[in-house]
Amino acid sequence: MTGGLYLIVWFILIFLDIVSLAMLGRAILSWFPTDGPTRLGSFLYVITEPFIIPVRALCNRFGWFQGLPLDMPFLLTMVTLSMVSFILQSSL
Repeated sequence: MTGGLYLIVWFILIFLDIVSLAMLGRAILSWFPTDGPTRLGSFLYVITEPFIIPVRALCNRFGWFQGLPLDMPFLLTMVTLSMVSFILQSSL
């Protein structure tokens, strides 16, 4: 792998790690009741929601996971990000 391609993959991996940590933080914050939106919660929502929206739209379009108490699009997004990260790490 050339130096430039290695650097691009490295930056993508760092970006995926940051998004995964933001999603983990969002999940943990959802366990605690609040009176309204917090600054941290709003920030994590803005960071993570662009990754969740396509998966949520796909699940809603086909009617998958209707009526489940878990946010399955969120979990599917986490798994997908982890798989992409794993594949990119194995390519290094």
